[in-house]
This record gives sequence, C-alpha cells and structure tokens, in this order.
Amino acid sequence: MNQVTVIGGGTMGNGIAHVFAMNGYKVQLADINADVLAKAIATIDKNLERMVAKEKISAEEKAATLSRITTHTDLKDCAPHSDLVIEAATENIDLKLKIFRELDEMCQPSTILATNTSSISITKIAAATKRPGQVIGMHFMNPVPVMKLVEVIRGYATTDAVTETIMELSARLGKTPVEVNDYPGFVANRILMPMINEAIYTLYEGVAGVYEIDTVMKLGMAHPMGPLQLADFIGLDVCLSILRVLHDGFGNPKYAPCPLLVNMVTAGYLGVKSGEGFYTYTPGNKELVVSNRFS
Repeated sequence: MNQVTVIGGGTMGNGIAHVFAMNGYKVQLADINADVLAKAIATIDKNLERMVAKEKISAEEKAATLSRITTHTDLKDCAPHSDLVIEAATENIDLKLKIFRELDEMCQPSTILATNTSSISITKIAAATKRPGQVIGMHFMNPVPVMKLVEVIRGYATTDAVTETIMELSARLGKTPVEVNDYPGFVANRILMPMINEAIYTLYEGVAGVYEIDTVMKLGMAHPMGPLQLADFIGLDVCLSILRVLHDGFGNPKYAPCPLLVNMVTAGYLGVKSGEGFYTYTPGNKELVVSNRFS
C-alpha cells in the first residue's frame, strides 16, 4: 500500500495525514476549502517542528514528511489513484453517504474505503456503495499523532481480508489497533459519552460545580482530564451528535442528551473551538478557567 488519500483537512484529517506521511506513505490530503488545506499543512508543520525541538525527529525527517503530503480540492485528482481512502469529514451521515457514493464510482475496484467516524454505522455507510466488503471504520483518537489507539470497526459485510489489512496497517503506523463490531458508538464512545453526559447532568442538577466534578474524576479515578474539560476538547456539538446516534440506535433513554448540553450547543458554546464551553479559552493562556456561567 503506497498511496493514501485523506478526506478532510480539519483536526482529525491533518493528524491522520501527519501520521501516514511520517511513516513513509505518500498522502493526498483533500478538502473542498483551499484555506482549510493551507491551515492543515501549517498545523502539521508546527507539530513536526515541536517534535524536532524535542529531538524526537530530525529536521531532515520533518522535511521528508512534509514532502510526502500533497493537497487537493478535487477528489477526482487523487482518490482514483489511491490504495486506501480515509474519510475524516464532519460527523454528518448525509455528507458521509454522499462522499462514499462518489468514492465508489471513482476509485479502483481494489481500493479500500475507510471512515474515521466516531459513532455512525459502518454498515449504513457501506450500503451506499457497491463494495460493502471493502468498507471499514478506522477510528483514530485525538490528537492523532500522540494517541496510540485505533478502533478498527467491521461493518456487517466487511471481509476478513480487509480487516486484517487495516489491523496490520495500523500497527505499522505505530498504533495499537483494536477490532470491534459495528454497533452505535462502537466501544470508545459507547462508554465515554454516557460518562460525559452523566457529568453534565451532575452539573445541571446542582450536585457540584465544573471544577469539583472534574477534580473528582482526575484525582479519584486517575483520569488525565476531567469529563467536562474533555467534552470541551472534543467539541460539545460532537458530543451531542454522538449521544443522539446512541439514543436513536438503541432507543434507550439512558443515552438521552442532558438538556444543558443541548442548550449550550444551540447557543453556540461548543468548547475549545468556540472559545467557551464549561471553561473559557483565550489564546496563549493555558490556565484552566471555569466559565463565568458556572462559577
């Protein structure tokens, strides 16, 4: 496997491109927005420079990594020549189905089509193609260059050969792949999102404040980041979207999103990406400051 196309220049997409390029693969990074692509390359450059400063890689390795990445605003310029295409677009089912229908038409019959979705059914995405056996979930964790886990999700029709290929590929990237089956939220988010939702309910019901809830989980349960801070980091809109997938998929009220989360997303308080969620984020300030709304 030589040529890899990554669709989406956002946080996950540029992280996936970074990891593949660092491990010697030619990466074609695609996004309809040229500005997003420029920002993605700048982010990869900055992250690689940080690795050079820490003496984890050499300046020559950084240059070689960047040289393996090309950017494209038209999928037709890159996807047809790829052995593997990884979709890392917005977590929207209609958008993903549209992308996979297009990929199915333009890619070689042998091309494996993977999605980085964090909760949407691989089986449903695969059913939009004429190659469901070659569609698989490849769920990287954020930040991709740092986090070791890759959830490898088999759709109902995904073949053993494709699963084995992606498991082996993930290991060659220095990751630890874990094979799971295709049910709402897979493993990571099926367990994580109810915990985050319960933390939000704990705040909503006045049991404790933001700082107190996160401190209990960090010091009492040895979590590196409290659930409310983690929700801000993931994006409250993403958390809400995943909870709705769980709620719709299982029909179980225990997955119902907390009304406070719904209100915050509706009002545009999305966490780090918007500058405020449960905490307030200002450029250049690493101190964790609880939002005035909760302090």
